[in-house]
Amino acid sequence: MTAAPPRTDADASGRAPGRSRRRRIGGWIILVVALLAVGSVGALLSGLGEWAERDAFDPESAGPTGTRALVEVLRDQGIEVEVARSRAAAERALDGAPEGATLVLPDTPALSDEGLAELAAPADDVVLVDPRSRALRLFLPGSTVGGRADTLLDPQCDLPDAERSGAIAPGAVFDAGDAAVGCYLTGDGAAGLLVSERDGQRVAAIDGRAVLLNEVLADDGNAALGVNLLGRHPVVVWYDPVLGDTDLENTDPSLGESTPPWVSPAIALLILAAVAAAVWRGRRFGPLVRERLPVTVRAAETAEGRARLYAQTRDAGHAADDLRIAALRRMARLLGLGPNAAADEIADAAADRLSADRRVVRGILLDDVPTDDAQLTVVASRLRELEGAVRDAVRPERNRP
Repeated sequence: MTAAPPRTDADASGRAPGRSRRRRIGGWIILVVALLAVGSVGALLSGLGEWAERDAFDPESAGPTGTRALVEVLRDQGIEVEVARSRAAAERALDGAPEGATLVLPDTPALSDEGLAELAAPADDVVLVDPRSRALRLFLPGSTVGGRADTLLDPQCDLPDAERSGAIAPGAVFDAGDAAVGCYLTGDGAAGLLVSERDGQRVAAIDGRAVLLNEVLADDGNAALGVNLLGRHPVVVWYDPVLGDTDLENTDPSLGESTPPWVSPAIALLILAAVAAAVWRGRRFGPLVRERLPVTVRAAETAEGRARLYAQTRDAGHAADDLRIAALRRMARLLGLGPNAAADEIADAAADRLSADRRVVRGILLDDVPTDDAQLTVVASRLRELEGAVRDAVRPERNRP
């Protein structure tokens, strides 16, 4: 019986580099797989967000932000509802309704002013369910967005459609122009419903998010007002635009058109070279090393120290700035803005989301400067209320029991 020959240093050195190389390659494979998984999850979440936004005012959606409930009520009343997802389909449906038709028009940023006017011209009634400044300028000249009213208001006009419906909480309110009649008036004269008749066509503007969506249709007089406004004619053409349905021409050259033809292949070659260099010179990640610091200061201590300094110097302005910076950062994340978004951009986005007066929102977030502790308390309370309103508007499902 002979003993096994001892393992030489050459054998050990021959196997050790192989194992190290395999570990290094395995680490890169795991990293690539993880990156692909994260990208797939991000794409999936992005697609889900697009579908959720697409359901807003969708007449065939039974979700909270759809309007299928109102469409079914109209059909039960014997009214034909045509869902048009393109401008051409909406024009055909309006031309094919000789006895009169109502055009339901949400916000349509993909159409030009001329295209929007041509689309609405054949309709006997036009109901703006998500009126913005441009729609008010085109269909109700002189009318503007005037803020919000989330409390119940009684109809204070001679419009039979509103009188039969009763009280509603209109949401966005508007300052009526010279040719418009306002209903559901607030204390400062703004109206939750605008109606105007011009050249035989009646135009109505109402915040459909507060009155016509599935989740609020059963509240107060919302359903009655929706049926009264939309059911005046035998046919309702509900225009639900998509991004591709546009008449705007893109005259700006793309990045590929503005660069020489050799730039794209050069960039691809550089990316491949960078990937090859990373694989060649890459090293396996080792354990994290915790650095020993002489002193560890908690973040809460620095915040408390700054607060004491502000209190001692009675510097309400700087304290308000700290509160506003934190509120702006949180609202930017809620509104989907980037980390480099300016304060005025965040304020304008919040005002658009809430359909609120831009001057009021900018005053809360930027312009109003407190001079004492009482005014600082008011600023903090208004910031908290504004942030809560933005959160409720972006994530309404968290408010339902």
